[in-house]
Amino acid sequence: MTDHPSQSQGSDAGQGQPAAAAPPAETGTAPPEGGATHRDDERPGVLHQILSGSALMSVLAFVMALLIGGLLIAFADEDTRAAATYFFAQPLDTLSAGWTAMTEAYVAMFRGSVFDWQAASFAAAIKPLTESMVFSVPLILAGLGIAVGFRAGLFNIGAQGQIIVGAIVSAYLGFALDLPPVVHLLVAILGGAVGGAVYAGIPGVLKARFGANEVIVTIMLNYISVYLISYMLKQPSFNPGRTGQRSPAVSPDATYPLLVPDWLIPGNTFRLHWGFVVAILATAFVWWLIERSTIGFELRAVGSNPAAARTAGMSVGRITVITMVIAGALAGLAATAQVLGTERSLTAGVAASYGFDAITVALLGRSRPWGTFFAGLLFGALKAGGFLMQSLTSTPIDIVLVVQSLIVLFIAAPPLVRGVFRLPDPGRPRARASRPTTEEVTA
Repeated sequence: MTDHPSQSQGSDAGQGQPAAAAPPAETGTAPPEGGATHRDDERPGVLHQILSGSALMSVLAFVMALLIGGLLIAFADEDTRAAATYFFAQPLDTLSAGWTAMTEAYVAMFRGSVFDWQAASFAAAIKPLTESMVFSVPLILAGLGIAVGFRAGLFNIGAQGQIIVGAIVSAYLGFALDLPPVVHLLVAILGGAVGGAVYAGIPGVLKARFGANEVIVTIMLNYISVYLISYMLKQPSFNPGRTGQRSPAVSPDATYPLLVPDWLIPGNTFRLHWGFVVAILATAFVWWLIERSTIGFELRAVGSNPAAARTAGMSVGRITVITMVIAGALAGLAATAQVLGTERSLTAGVAASYGFDAITVALLGRSRPWGTFFAGLLFGALKAGGFLMQSLTSTPIDIVLVVQSLIVLFIAAPPLVRGVFRLPDPGRPRARASRPTTEEVTA
C-alpha cells in the first residue's frame, strides 16, 4: 500500500533529507492584452490620490481659492494701492480699502449669479439664478464625461473637441432636416451625442488596440476639431453666405423649449431651457451606470487596478473604448445645450472653453456624478456673476479664471490644504498609544 505524498514528504523531512522546494507562487497578474507592456497599473494611483478626498477637501479648496482671489482683487484696486503708499503711517486705511474692494466684488458676483435684491421686479431679481443654470448645463454634461473617464483611470482631455464635433452634427440635423417638432428635437440631440461619441471613440480604440496615450491623442484631436469647424462654416451647406461666421438658424422644432415660459412669469427674459432637465437626467443615468450597473463595476475595477481587473477576466481594452464613447456622448449632449438651447446656430466659438472648464468641474466634484452636478452649478454661477462684478466694480473678469485655476491647484495638492487647516491625513495610520509601565501604574 503506497503512502500518501504528504506523509512520505513528512517522513523524509523527519529523516533529515531536504524537502522538495515548493513551486513559485503565482503573482496573479496576467500579461497585458495583445502583448503590449503598458504600465496601466501605476497611473490610477495618481488619480486615486487626487480624487479620493472627501467633500470637505473640495469645500476647503474652494474657500482658499476665494480668499486668494480676494487678495488679488484688493491688490488690483486703485484705492488699495493708493492707501498702501502710506501703509506704515496708517495701516488700517489699506486694510479697509482692500476689504471694501473684495466684499464689493463678491457681493456683485452674488447679485449677478444668485439673486439681485436691487432689481426692479421679481423676474429681474431671479434672472441671475436662471443664468447660472444656463451656463451650468454644458459644464455639467461635459464634466460628467470627464468624470466617467477619471473613474476608469483615463485622462480624457478631449472634451473640447468632442463638443465641437457634436455641435457640428447637431446643428446640421437641426437646420437641414424637416421633421415633426418632438422628433426633430430628439434626432438633433441624438445626433450631437453620436457625433461626440464617435469622435471620442477614436482615442479609445487607439489606446485599446495600440496602447496610444489618450492624453496626447485627445489633445491633438482638439486641434483637428477647431480647424474642422472653421472648414465646415465655409461650406455652402453650413454657410450659404460664405461669411464663415455662423450657420443657418436651427429650426424652431429642433430647439429646446424654454423651461419658464412667458405666460408663467410675465415680463421675464429667461434663457433657461429644457437642457437643464437633460443635465439632471444625465447625472442620474451616470450615477446608475457607475454605481449600479455591471459595466460600471468593471469600469471602476479597471480604474482602480487594471492588472487585477484583467486577471479577473475583464477586458480592459473593451472597457476603455466603452468609457471613451460614453464620455464623448456626454460631451456631445453638452454641445446640444449650446446649439439647440442658447446659440441656436453653429458658430466657431460654440464650444467656448467648456471642454477645459469641465476638467475643473470633474475634479471639484471628485468625479462623483452628483458632486460634478453641483460643481457645474457653482462654476456656472462664477461665470454668470463675473459679468456683473466687472461692470459694477471694474474688477477684471479674469479673476474668475484665477479662482478656477487655484481650485485645480488645491485639489491636486491635498497635503497643502490639510497643512493650512491642520487636518489629519486619513491615509496615515494613527499612532497607537503605548501601554503604561508597571512603575507608572503604581505611581
